[in-house]
Amino acid sequence: MGEAWSAVDEARQWRCLMEMGEIGAIAGPDGAKGVNRACLTPLDRKARRLLISWAEPLGLKPSVDRLGNLFLRQEGSDPDAAPVLSGSHMDTQPNGGRFDGIYGVIAALEAVQALREAGAAPRRPIEIVAWTNEEGGRFAPGCMGSMAYAGYRPPDAWDAAEDPDGVRFGDALREHLAAEKDLPRRPLGVVEGRAPHAYVEAHIEQGPRLEAEGKDIGVVSGIQGSRWFVVELTGETAHAGTAPLSLRRDAVQDMVRAVAALNELMRDPSDVLRFTVGRIEVSPNTSNSVADRVRFTIDFRHPSSEVLTERGNAIERTVRGAVRDCGVSVTERFNAAPVEFSPVVTSAVERAAAAQGLSALRMPSGAFHDAQFMVPLCPTGMVFVPCRKGISHNPAEYSDPAQLAKGTRVLAQVLAELSA
Repeated sequence: MGEAWSAVDEARQWRCLMEMGEIGAIAGPDGAKGVNRACLTPLDRKARRLLISWAEPLGLKPSVDRLGNLFLRQEGSDPDAAPVLSGSHMDTQPNGGRFDGIYGVIAALEAVQALREAGAAPRRPIEIVAWTNEEGGRFAPGCMGSMAYAGYRPPDAWDAAEDPDGVRFGDALREHLAAEKDLPRRPLGVVEGRAPHAYVEAHIEQGPRLEAEGKDIGVVSGIQGSRWFVVELTGETAHAGTAPLSLRRDAVQDMVRAVAALNELMRDPSDVLRFTVGRIEVSPNTSNSVADRVRFTIDFRHPSSEVLTERGNAIERTVRGAVRDCGVSVTERFNAAPVEFSPVVTSAVERAAAAQGLSALRMPSGAFHDAQFMVPLCPTGMVFVPCRKGISHNPAEYSDPAQLAKGTRVLAQVLAELSA
């Protein structure tokens, strides 16, 4: 297919990203433009309609599956061949940026458009995908769409999951699908259909290595594993002025003890392990009452399955050993093993970067992505581009137009190779 990647239009891609960033736009503390676009909301649907409006004039055919995953199909000369998939997600964190996830979707669209404009005629179909609820910011856990597609969990596994307003995922999904009833339905991944030929996802790095080392492209070797937990401590509320300290069942104080013990459990001199207490809910959450309930989340990640198992399995025991006065409940909500990406894709990314004179770094991903769940189905890989100071999940998240275009040109060449 020659140098079809050279038809990637940097300015066009940037305009699409900036226009998409206006849907759910928020202002950061320093005036940076961010996005709050939760999954299965009117803003999410508005963004999807905008994407479809760009794709349909190119001849791409939209369809959705029962989890709301959106696909845009570029037909190949052999329509019966298994397709090559490329994309990411369109939802954001509540205080998110303009590039996380959506860059991978728009990069796939721009890559397909570039291949068309260069006269490339892929044998295999290419399908752009926007996965449902990758972030997990509204409904936990994340990556529901890709997990259901891959058969990792049953498609109704999360129906009862609630957002902070008490809306159930299953209800939100039904409303969402009803609003998109005009779009053709398709089978749900390998649960109801067949596996794709390959999957490639472009993404901002969400870390500082590429920028610090002056590299254009990250050749992602794999993704570290993740385990998510919810801890609930139940004590007894009391008057802050009259209840003696010795008689209190203070859930906040027991949370402090539990987190201190967990910090000791997760100590790692090599600084590879990642441990985060990310959300804390306190009841009754008033200044003059002893808390009777605390609920907090744990996000634990490591590239070693052994470390994930050993320390993850010790979390409940550690919390119970540290808590003095309260009842304890520990629930695991997400468990994804570390994965290694296929050399079929990583080698193609390296070849594309070298052919275009771009510097590349082979590296693992610290964040999880939908690509993680595609690994058992087909050759899978990712293309990283630098982001400023490694900042992500923040309105200050930024990657410049030239960096993004380099990643898309690499993606276009990889898609051309895999779809030939």
